[in-house]
Amino acid sequence: MATTSTYGRHARTRPPQSRPSAPHTVSVVAQLLICAGVAAVVGLWWIDTTSVVGLDGWLTNAGRVTGMLAGYACAVLLVLMSRFPLLERSVGSDRLARWHALGGRYTVSLTLAHTLLIVLGYAASAHVNVVRQTTTIVLTYPDMLKATAGFLLLIATGVISARAARRRLSYETWHYLHFATYLAIFLAFFHQLSDGADFVAHRSAQLAWYALYIGAAALLVWYRFLTPIRLARRHRLTVTGVRPEAPGVVSVFMTGRHLDELGAQPGQFFRWRFLVRGMWWTANPYSLSAPADAGYLRITVKAVGRHSEALARLRPGTRVWAEGPYGAFTEARRTARKVLLLGGGVGITPLRALFESLPGEVTLIYRARRPEDLALWQELDTIAVRRGATAHYVVDEPAEYSSPLTAGGLAALVPDVAEHDVYLCGPPGMAAAAISALRAAGVPRRRIHHESFAF
Repeated sequence: MATTSTYGRHARTRPPQSRPSAPHTVSVVAQLLICAGVAAVVGLWWIDTTSVVGLDGWLTNAGRVTGMLAGYACAVLLVLMSRFPLLERSVGSDRLARWHALGGRYTVSLTLAHTLLIVLGYAASAHVNVVRQTTTIVLTYPDMLKATAGFLLLIATGVISARAARRRLSYETWHYLHFATYLAIFLAFFHQLSDGADFVAHRSAQLAWYALYIGAAALLVWYRFLTPIRLARRHRLTVTGVRPEAPGVVSVFMTGRHLDELGAQPGQFFRWRFLVRGMWWTANPYSLSAPADAGYLRITVKAVGRHSEALARLRPGTRVWAEGPYGAFTEARRTARKVLLLGGGVGITPLRALFESLPGEVTLIYRARRPEDLALWQELDTIAVRRGATAHYVVDEPAEYSSPLTAGGLAALVPDVAEHDVYLCGPPGMAAAAISALRAAGVPRRRIHHESFAF
């Protein structure tokens, strides 16, 4: 197998013209709605506060504001975790994960500030020490025992979500420990209405808060818990075969009923739950490695953990639950006439589906450590010949086929790279280096489309 190949181009169908990105519009609208909610929460406090007097007054009111913002942020986190299709398919799962991580840090910080400020403000007003005031609040205020338990759970979830702690956990362990967030929010909810000065005497504010939380909970229950069951019953997916593609990389083929109704687009992924011992209890995200059709679905996965390693041992007939499709790594993000697909390692999987399906002028660069690590290369060659596209294979070993992941290295393979939309998928280190190289080569950031599945 040659590690670099270039095929001549021929006449193509007319490529799409530059156009506004619908996913970008949804992202902007979602951010504006979140900001509008923040303004409404602060406005409620402002309307309800006639004056702030003395140190205890400043501390207590700061505690009120941070508490209301923390409560609002909890509802936003529930929506971001709900897998609401409009957000998942427009904003993108990786961007939602970043929003969720940022929102989680804000939520924990606001909750800590609220707790500290309220205790200090009440202690200053009652002229007692902090320990005594804390005991009084926890043991005598309505719903505060539940709120305290929720507070401790939320802090614990924040700790395990920190990058240093997260690296020590498997995806499956981290995923299920994160469910403690739901319990923490539920336990803390009631004290907001029973103890919050801005809610106690305002029925309209209480109803709005109930509507916010009930709406967020409804999205969460429907899309995270009920929809996977409904889809499983409807489509009845089963494994039909497993095929090795490269060292540690396998493709899993599945069939089922009414698969065309899934509406899966090239570049998207599902969260897969294989109903066998040791795998049924978790759903991991894997991209489709070929365009979906009415008869079968395929994923291609590298063994990097217990779940992905077990895929090689799946047997035909294994039942599968698939939740999705998710992701905005699709043709909808395209804005330029030319497209570069830049993949590293098993990151080739969504790009392989896009390479087959994207219209117009498409170039592929596939990077791997060794020639034998180039999964699906025969399929990629076949697609390149059929559509008259260009495919470059770059490996680190042997050195004669290596090419630096720099602006110069990219320009050597794609001279007009600055005129391309770029779809990028690969390991975090490679992706970071690629983004820096693309920016240095003149590719606008808005034209670099990247989805990461790191948790």
